[in-house]
Amino acid sequence: MIMASSAPAKPRSSRRRGGAPTIADVAAEAHCSPMTVSRVINGEGNVRENTREQVLAAIAKLNFAPNRAARSLAGGEQLRIALMFDNPSASYLSEFLMGALEEASRADIHLVVQNCENVAEAKSLVHHLIDGGIKGFILPPPLCDDQSVLDLITDAGAVAIAVGPGKASGSHAAVLIDDFQAAYDMTRHIIDLGHTRIGFIIGNPEQVSSGRRLNGYKAALEAAGIPVREELIAQGRFTYRSGMQASERLISVDPRPTAIFASNDDMAAATVAVAHRLHLDVPNDITVCGFDDTAMASTIWPELTTIRQPIRGMTAWAVSAAVRFLKAKRNGEPLEVEQKTLPYTLVRRDSDSAPTLARRASPKRSPDA
Repeated sequence: MIMASSAPAKPRSSRRRGGAPTIADVAAEAHCSPMTVSRVINGEGNVRENTREQVLAAIAKLNFAPNRAARSLAGGEQLRIALMFDNPSASYLSEFLMGALEEASRADIHLVVQNCENVAEAKSLVHHLIDGGIKGFILPPPLCDDQSVLDLITDAGAVAIAVGPGKASGSHAAVLIDDFQAAYDMTRHIIDLGHTRIGFIIGNPEQVSSGRRLNGYKAALEAAGIPVREELIAQGRFTYRSGMQASERLISVDPRPTAIFASNDDMAAATVAVAHRLHLDVPNDITVCGFDDTAMASTIWPELTTIRQPIRGMTAWAVSAAVRFLKAKRNGEPLEVEQKTLPYTLVRRDSDSAPTLARRASPKRSPDA
């Protein structure tokens, strides 16, 4: 079982006084029992999805540091790894944390979870954690795309594992998927359904994967002989709210797109909500597709056609790679930069269909829209 332990606090003022947050604190924040928190952080399946997400959100908010029971590692000092994040997608973060917690439990290591709001805070936190003895760092987007943060960690003699960067760097360990090809395949799927006016919602411009997904969308259109129309491309930031704003703009284009491909499930779910508010049926009036296959994709109606990115598997691989690095370093063995590209899957559900003639007219907004 993973238990709580003390962990280096963030350099600024903490939420609590008198020590690190405990499982009881997480339970209070998530409005559930400590036993439920224990089940979540140990990867047990008998927890409702919404409860699991509340617990993971509480872990992130409190910077809770899951740890094994207080006993020494055989043969040496306890391995400690920091998971730092600044990601606006709650659905992505939930999958990311779950993968890390499950692997930390299997590997019997101390995992420190820390939130940071910008690069400057991330760098300060890296210094603080390294001073506290942590030598392994797991970084999701957008931190994994910031070369200065990666270099700071490696220059200090620690290891940085990038999870989901837009592209792998030869000097840093990374696990990722081919975002360009995945977006190309999804766009090709929508084209094969018969759509030619396909809207696209870009992700956070600070993440390299956003640009690669946009390029995949454009390449698929060009390969099919379909012009790339700038009015059918809208900027998002991987958040639900940005997805609402972007989809409102796309649906207002005349003639409107018959399909919208959003760069993640949060923005795709927001697009479905906007379509419903405008009395458009999904998929009979407009096709909506997403990316990631987080819990969001299968908990909204209709369930989303999406790209399944193995987020849990990517994070689990990152934790295990960090463990391998730290053990090799401790034993004086040669250190190698590991990089892994995992397969993705296009998952078809209920949010897509072939276009109809009725979709060519722009909708009239309802009075409360």
